[in-house]
Amino acid sequence: QVKLVESGGGSVQAGDSLVLSCAASGFDFKSYVMGWFRQAPGQEREFVGGIDWAGLGGYYADIVEGRFTVSRDNTKNTVSLQMNNLKPEDSAVYYCAGSSIIARAPTEYRYWGQGTQVTVSS
Repeated sequence: QVKLVESGGGSVQAGDSLVLSCAASGFDFKSYVMGWFRQAPGQEREFVGGIDWAGLGGYYADIVEGRFTVSRDNTKNTVSLQMNNLKPEDSAVYYCAGSSIIARAPTEYRYWGQGTQVTVSS
């Protein structure tokens, strides 16, 4: 059974940092590109950042470039999202997801977690 379980969400102040983690099981983790997405109320789910199979290359949405960093540990089947200098507009439910290709579109991701809430207050 495929499982992606996010953790680390919470309520923080603008300018703070937060690390989200995602634990994967039930599939060949190292064979999947891992991505992070977010969805705010009334908004479409949007790509945040992703990392390739080996963890050598991250790619990001322009709106988080330079503030967010994706990393992975293929020995532990985990992927993380380091978020720095958080802004109120970063508030959303954050999801990790797995894809067989490097992609930004949610439709290219096969496996999804249940999400974790991040709330940033000003």
